[in-house]
Amino acid sequence: MLLLRRATRQALHQRRALSAAPSTKPACPEFSSGPCTKRPGWSPAIYESAATGRSHRSAIGKQKLKEAIETTRDVLGVPADYKIAVVPASDTGAIEMAMWSMLGERPVDICHWESFGKGWLSDVTSQLKLENVTEITADYGALPDLSKTSKDHDIVFTFNGTTSGVRVPNLDWVADDRTGLTFNDATSAVFAMDVDWAKADVTTYSWQKVMGGEGAHGMLILSPRAVERLESFAPENRPLPKIFRMTKKGKLDEALFTGATINTPSMICVEDYLDALKWAQKEGGLKGLIKRSEANLAAVSKWVDATPWAHFLAKDPATRSSTSVCLTLDTDPANVKKMVSMLEKADVAYDIGAYRDAPAGLRIWCGATVETSDLEALFPWVEHAFAECSSV
Repeated sequence: MLLLRRATRQALHQRRALSAAPSTKPACPEFSSGPCTKRPGWSPAIYESAATGRSHRSAIGKQKLKEAIETTRDVLGVPADYKIAVVPASDTGAIEMAMWSMLGERPVDICHWESFGKGWLSDVTSQLKLENVTEITADYGALPDLSKTSKDHDIVFTFNGTTSGVRVPNLDWVADDRTGLTFNDATSAVFAMDVDWAKADVTTYSWQKVMGGEGAHGMLILSPRAVERLESFAPENRPLPKIFRMTKKGKLDEALFTGATINTPSMICVEDYLDALKWAQKEGGLKGLIKRSEANLAAVSKWVDATPWAHFLAKDPATRSSTSVCLTLDTDPANVKKMVSMLEKADVAYDIGAYRDAPAGLRIWCGATVETSDLEALFPWVEHAFAECSSV
């Protein structure tokens, strides 16, 4: 029996030895879902033109912040009558700024199918303590029945579920004649998916997601209907921190939406975002960025179709994210962890493990700043890691 066990181990070792590591690695191993990889060709040299050591209230500081706002409008096609602001604390700061300032005027529908959307539900019920709240939810990998939302309620949702790989295919489910507001957390969707601005009253995102910018800054985009809510509704007995305040004497603080930020922004981060926006314009604007991201999703789809042990967490192709692509694997969670560690140690792929609250698997960023050729170089390594780490 002992000799048989030794022979089995030797055969297993020889079989694994035959599984040689691929000879080609991705040129860029950065597949993290946030902060995301920089645009192709990026270098720290872009910071040479940053307004470092200058006040954000100086002429050059204001000019760069205003340029960031207006270039955002140009690339995303944001309507001229929508307001855009640079705000503190990333996407979290932007969405909570909006919820704390505007929710409570009417009932609220919270739609969530992953961890961040669930977090907004917790904030609305446990922190704001709103009572007339409807939870519309689905498990990881699925989209809830969005037809259950009411046009007369405020609706909070994530356009793209960063930790589930599930997105809304469109905003057709939002009523044109709604009386409530839509709060669109779009942090891993903008610059990669087409947002119907007529259906989005409040949209938020952060620089470090789709465009690979630096952290700590958020963007807030308001429709005229959202501005009307800000000017007509003041939540009773609700203290608002200074960084959440968007009105002065009952009117919108217009300066905030022309680059006069509430707190001091990093001018290095501003320069980085401007560089990403200029690259986006060279790539054909929003259409060019969407094309790049969808090409990446297509490459993953081709590989999954040819790989029997890899599956999309999002079962419905219409709801699959083209940015935060989430996969499950036919192996134990412990083996997935080994794979992720192995790929990182080999400098092949960084930070591609599933989010801690999501089902075990891989989460591979496929936004526009990722090159399809790098994904194609990654797949053989994933196969190699699977063979090395899975139980036989």
